[in-house]
Amino acid sequence: MDTIRSLQYFVRAVELGSLSAVAREHGTTQPTVSKVVAALEDSLGVRLLERSTSSLSATVQGQRFYQRSKGVLEDYAEAVAEARGESQSAAGLLRVNAPVALGQFRLNALVQEFLAHYPEMEIELILNDRMADLVEEGVDVALRLGSELPPNAIARKIAGSPRWLVASPGYLHSRPTLHQPEDLAAHDYIRFAWLSTGGMVELHNGARSVRIQTQGRYRVNNALAIRESLEMGAGIGLCPAWLVQDLLASRKLTRVLQDWHGAAQDLSLIYPSRRHQPLRTRLFMDFLQARLLQQAGFEV
Repeated sequence: MDTIRSLQYFVRAVELGSLSAVAREHGTTQPTVSKVVAALEDSLGVRLLERSTSSLSATVQGQRFYQRSKGVLEDYAEAVAEARGESQSAAGLLRVNAPVALGQFRLNALVQEFLAHYPEMEIELILNDRMADLVEEGVDVALRLGSELPPNAIARKIAGSPRWLVASPGYLHSRPTLHQPEDLAAHDYIRFAWLSTGGMVELHNGARSVRIQTQGRYRVNNALAIRESLEMGAGIGLCPAWLVQDLLASRKLTRVLQDWHGAAQDLSLIYPSRRHQPLRTRLFMDFLQARLLQQAGFEV
């Protein structure tokens, strides 16, 4: 059995969802592709693909084998290029997952900049706030905010963002002045929905720390909605600098209790494994780390 060819057919079958499409791509016939993939399954003793008259998809074992196989083929391609003395170029599809607000507000523009640098690259950017299963969902690299990360993924912290209490001047003008953290209890506090800590807020001032139970009638599961609500004068919020730095600079928001701050929000890149990182993945991660640190609201 030609192992490399078998892996190539299998990987493309998963990606294209069709044995006939693989056959057309490789200039062969559908029965030939089917026979090669079946032989691969027989050699492993595992069913990799679920076949029907109208669709084709990877089994659970097939999804995991697909991720490993991609890495093997990429390593093989790099070894061949090195042996031939060919220069590598970044090409192919990169699947990226990121939180919605970070993706819309900061990452989308950076992805366009990256693609302009690498015309042979494709990026599929999936924005959601849940923790993606990188292997099951075929994600090459994900960005995550905060310290809670998947236990089985490899993480690289690339930046942090200080968190400040902010509100609009209009809101502050109509409400009692804040002199100390305990005064927050008398204000409308806007927070992210579903936080495990609820309305409890922890603030720091040097070596001092306090925990304040805040009150608020509005909670929302989107950081951009929190940003807009604060700008509209709906209350006070504890926000990372990357989300509100521009509003602070334009004085649409102002910091309150400036001697106090929340714990910095970490920004991490996560990926399935230290091994089998193709050139496109390494370049993208290095690009993001360098460019994000140049943007207001992020720091080392």
